Amino acid sequence: MYLISAYLQLIFKKNLNTLEDQNKNKNSYKNKQFELFRCEEIFESNYNLENNINHSQSSFLNWREKIHKHQLFIRNNLSNLSLQKSLFANVEEKFRNINPFLLSSISINFWRSNKVIHKGPAMYFVVDNLNNSEIILYIGETNSADNRWKGDHDCKIYINNYKESLSENNFKSHIDIRFYLDVPKEAKFRRKLEQQLIYLWLPPFNKETRNRWATTFTTK
Repeated sequence: MYLISAYLQLIFKKNLNTLEDQNKNKNSYKNKQFELFRCEEIFESNYNLENNINHSQSSFLNWREKIHKHQLFIRNNLSNLSLQKSLFANVEEKFRNINPFLLSSISINFWRSNKVIHKGPAMYFVVDNLNNSEIILYIGETNSADNRWKGDHDCKIYINNYKESLSENNFKSHIDIRFYLDVPKEAKFRRKLEQQLIYLWLPPFNKETRNRWATTFTTK
């Protein structure tokens, strides 16, 4: 258990350092991403995936299974106190047990309804369920949960591309959104928490992880 915690702590710190390196030197960011994740099988990736959204059934399922494998590992170990301390040393205790899979699911098109679902600051998670296998596609933060998706959002484009690939391969999945409301009021602290959650769960539609998963749904 100690080895698992130490290993994840190293990976997590490297990922956070990558974000800082990205801001300092964007030209070297991609090379650092490749270097970061050449570790154990749980962090392996296929970097040679074609740059289009027209995947075969096998390539689509292979891509998705790698994400599921990583997120399931985090999900199963999230309550481990030693894991929490190693990964969230600078995070308040109440945020360490944020499990997006346990949050109430809401229609991804909730914003089209006149009914107010949630108000105020929040972290939000876009979750896909295919064949009883859930993965987090995107993590974000907002100051106004009820208005965040009413306007333009790049993630809407990514979801449409993702759905297109699902349809072409005769897959049926359910995509929803989930909100966590007990978050910092100040934007800078929410963004810090957002980055920490991104580097923990590695959702494929966030820009920080696209090279990690060779995500192609964000290219159109």
